[in-house]
Amino acid sequence: MPSLSRAESTARGASIAVVSYHVDLDLTGGDERFRSQVTIRFRATGTETFVEVKPAKLLAVRLNGGDLDPAGLDDNRLSLTGLAEENTLTVDAEMAYTNTGEGVHRFVDPADGETYLYAMSFLDDVQRIFAAFDQPDLKAPVTLSVTAPAHWTVAANGELAANPGPGRWEFAPTLPIATYLFTLIAGPWHVRRDSHDGIPLGIYCRRSLAEHLDADAEEIFTVTKQCFDRFHQLFDERYPFGKYDQAFVPEFNAGAMENPGLVTFRDDYIFRSAVTDTQRELRATTIAHEMAHMWFGDLVTMRWWDDLWLNESFAEYLGTRVTAEATRFDQAWTTFALHRKAWGYAADQRPSTHPVAPEQVADAAEGLLNFDGISYAKGASVLRQLVAWLGDEPFLAGLNDHFSRHRFDNATLADLLGSLAAASGRELTDWAQAWLRTAQVNTLRAEVSVDADGRYREVAVTQTAPLSHPVLRPHRIGVGRYALDGSADRVEVDLDPKVDGGRAVLAGLAGEQASAVLLPNDGDLTFAKIRLDSASADAVPALLPRLADPLPRALLWGEALDAATDGERPVGAVVDLIGAALPSETEVIIAEDVLALSRSLVDRYLDPAARQAALAVLDGACRRLLDGAPVGGSLQLAAARGLIAATTDGDLLAGWLGGRGVPDGLAVDTELRWKILGRLVVLGAAGAAEIAAEATADPSAAGAERAARCRAALPDPAAKRAAWEIVVADTELSNRLVEATAAGFWQPEQAQLTTDYVTRYFADMPAAARRRTPWVADEVAKLAFPRYAVAQTTREAAAALLSRDDLTPGLRRVVTDADDDLRRALVARTVVAITMA
Repeated sequence: MPSLSRAESTARGASIAVVSYHVDLDLTGGDERFRSQVTIRFRATGTETFVEVKPAKLLAVRLNGGDLDPAGLDDNRLSLTGLAEENTLTVDAEMAYTNTGEGVHRFVDPADGETYLYAMSFLDDVQRIFAAFDQPDLKAPVTLSVTAPAHWTVAANGELAANPGPGRWEFAPTLPIATYLFTLIAGPWHVRRDSHDGIPLGIYCRRSLAEHLDADAEEIFTVTKQCFDRFHQLFDERYPFGKYDQAFVPEFNAGAMENPGLVTFRDDYIFRSAVTDTQRELRATTIAHEMAHMWFGDLVTMRWWDDLWLNESFAEYLGTRVTAEATRFDQAWTTFALHRKAWGYAADQRPSTHPVAPEQVADAAEGLLNFDGISYAKGASVLRQLVAWLGDEPFLAGLNDHFSRHRFDNATLADLLGSLAAASGRELTDWAQAWLRTAQVNTLRAEVSVDADGRYREVAVTQTAPLSHPVLRPHRIGVGRYALDGSADRVEVDLDPKVDGGRAVLAGLAGEQASAVLLPNDGDLTFAKIRLDSASADAVPALLPRLADPLPRALLWGEALDAATDGERPVGAVVDLIGAALPSETEVIIAEDVLALSRSLVDRYLDPAARQAALAVLDGACRRLLDGAPVGGSLQLAAARGLIAATTDGDLLAGWLGGRGVPDGLAVDTELRWKILGRLVVLGAAGAAEIAAEATADPSAAGAERAARCRAALPDPAAKRAAWEIVVADTELSNRLVEATAAGFWQPEQAQLTTDYVTRYFADMPAAARRRTPWVADEVAKLAFPRYAVAQTTREAAAALLSRDDLTPGLRRVVTDADDDLRRALVARTVVAITMA
């Protein structure tokens, strides 16, 4: 299907204005299709345009009272000619349900056999639901009517206006919204209701998850209310879309989607087993992120996908900020510093890097590829740096002016910069060029010389940029000075390459007693990789256990992990640091992220001959962390998960699974059982029979996904053949089951068993990618890449694939980036190892 180009969008946006959509959906027609009728009223200045629709069968089309031939549909485009100034278009079609999380996704709950539907219109999939002018700057009110089984519940963006009879729901017109924001849910949903500050609130989930939602409903409502209060303090414009429903839906591709009036979330956020506070914080920041979109994206919408950052960067920044300011999760910026920014740094250093606000995005397909760590984490970091530079009051004044000028309309980068410049009195053109229009990341290095008396002779911060993107930027940063007892002070420094040439001397520190650790970007105000001076790096293992503030701990861990990833320090140094400092960590967020990020280093960036020794260090660190963690708390659970992932002690794992030797307070519940079983499967200590038994005990959708992952991980040639067939050919299974299979296939312990599949990936994946919709195809391609086959031969196979001209854009980006990760891993393996003990 042709992707709508920016040029086409601009031309159509200039020639028509959509007045309204009236949509009527009949969901009673069977398991494969539903009936869709839409009446679109629009104005036109020209005589022709086109509308998009992706039907299973186009039944009838009427334009201004005259019938059009349905055979005129060309792929997903229907030409409209002979337009008047005022036009009415009616399109009647049968639409197909999907199992890919796009359009109207149909799900049958294996726990009880109930059917659930939800609509996902993003990025350009409303045309799988009804015919539309599917681009973000043609906003219009949507009036929806739905026919569905009488025992179902139906909800949508708008308020329910009437139930004229059993099985019929009619909704009030929405305020003007972009087509990608349309949604509905339909099925026997479990619902909890509340209200706050005049806003009706609802939360929905499948009936089989009702008890778990009920257990967390108070927390979800509390976070929602706290976030609303903070947003209403920050913004002059109140939430404008009436009710605020949040639906936790099955087999969702994204984390959540900001549909006004009815936000949809993946229902993994309904916790059915014990979770850590990290997971609860993630749910809270996701709630706040989607709420931020009510202003950035829904009230004011980008004109085209090149201004995606106006949606996602702002939602990421404000979601983290509001979570930290308004909820109990006041360490959200710590998570952002270690976890989210690692995602942004990785994305910005890959060959596919792009500016936060690119000059042009050619088409919608390219726009989809830019939903990455740059548009989210880097963009949010850039905004945090802007606030540090402008001040919070002028920043918020600019945002409020922006909302006032463009409410229920569309806006661009230039529009926002105009409002911010007017509010702050500062010219932002150069700032925007450096931070928003150029790609890649700077590195800030501490250069320190100390005299014989232990005093600073000179302290400087140098800024560098990669040769491929030689851009130095202005940075306002903190520089922290830490003693070994954890005491600290911080100075604020402006780095301006136009003045300092990329080397800023901190003259005020000359003659001061040298600190144990000098930390650039203390406070994490800018987006830049940091490197410590050698003396500071040597002191980090002693400092971390004594450092009370979790944010600098996160920054120091991040620096160590990043330096090893870049091949500047041995991976063994990170392993030794984990052995020395992780057992004393008290912040669950840091412990979990360090363990997760370090596993990629151990499994891919470390010489395979040293892997077992490294796993033994991780095993020991997790055991000590587990022994010292509060009983029944988040840190205990995080330590147990880390131990399960690292250990090769099958007897320990089998004992836990059988209820033997379990630490006091640790619940070996459904999710932990799957983690233990998954590790036993990889180690060859459990097989198909144990997987089948666990799946029988957990007949849920989540259980089916966990079982699929375990089956793919079986160290058995027949199991690998069956799993690979699912990955590359099966379109009957849902998105999440295929992705789970791909996620379980590659295991570092099974390199010899899966050798043949390294070449199979490059042979099979082009056809596999074309079988699936872009979102699912790209995710499967990423998960199925032979990431543990760190060898030059793998890179050569990737190069051969990339030389072809028949790859989908998504597959090309996946392989390009994964190949670059292999390059970095090969470099890291050449760095001399530090003894691990």
